[in-house]
Amino acid sequence: MTAPHDLSAAPAGEGVDLAVQVEGLTKRYGDLFAVRDLDLSVPRGAIFGLIGPNGAGKSTTFLVLASLLTPTAGRVRVAGHDPVEDPRAVRATLGYMPDVMGVYDNLRVDEYLEFFAGAYRLPRNSWPGLIDGLLELVDLAGKRRAMVDSLSRGMKQRLSLARALVHDPEVLVLDEPASGLDPRARVELRELLVQLRDMGKTVVISSHILAELEEMCSEVAILEAGRLLAVGSPRSIGDQLGGARVVRVRLAGGEVQEHTVGSEEEQQALLARLVADGLPVVEFTETSSGLEDLFLRVTKGVVQ
Repeated sequence: MTAPHDLSAAPAGEGVDLAVQVEGLTKRYGDLFAVRDLDLSVPRGAIFGLIGPNGAGKSTTFLVLASLLTPTAGRVRVAGHDPVEDPRAVRATLGYMPDVMGVYDNLRVDEYLEFFAGAYRLPRNSWPGLIDGLLELVDLAGKRRAMVDSLSRGMKQRLSLARALVHDPEVLVLDEPASGLDPRARVELRELLVQLRDMGKTVVISSHILAELEEMCSEVAILEAGRLLAVGSPRSIGDQLGGARVVRVRLAGGEVQEHTVGSEEEQQALLARLVADGLPVVEFTETSSGLEDLFLRVTKGVVQ
């Protein structure tokens, strides 16, 4: 299957400091391709979204990035390291949060983080300050002595994120971190991820909640049946797909108009005409079709 336009050409990344680079990634099981010839470039300090239906290849891609799955073909670099040739270096620079909880219910919250601090062979004398900082970051400082199984789902998700940050990785790979969370917990998670980006982390994230990704991500990649269909900012993907844009105009007094335009130049001409006609324009906004609409326009419901 191919997209109606050539939307799948990943940015070349020339002159850009890349945190993740994927070239021709393929993973197959017999005749089944989980991922086929995938190219991605993720700049450092970005929040990059990977979206697609179940079975699109998102989790497979994440497992390869995390050095937990060997690709059939292709080349991958995470912070300059190859997950196949140097998995230890990748695991030192990448924090992976899978789509399963991965928490140990018979431990206290602080013991859980201590376990992983030990697994990463961090100096024991650094553990108290490290754990204090992580719990403060994910807003679990008041739950330090609580048993993990007493936490709500949202708290467990935040604890899993703290675990992924124990070794201060450059890159975070998060597979459906908002799954099952209530609206408040999703907002808190989104704010935390933006905070991590502002701290210099690179975040590669998948989610079925596309409105959440649209607010966070500078770029997204849309996959289906193991193939990359589109990559870029939601706006650039929409521009390549073509089609009319709808501009919402609100006038003083409350009157609302909608105008259909085909390009930014037509938007500029429309605004100039409205002002020249003396209309009291107080709002002039393009009504975005949104990432969900783009997803439906690009994908065709193909299954493996």
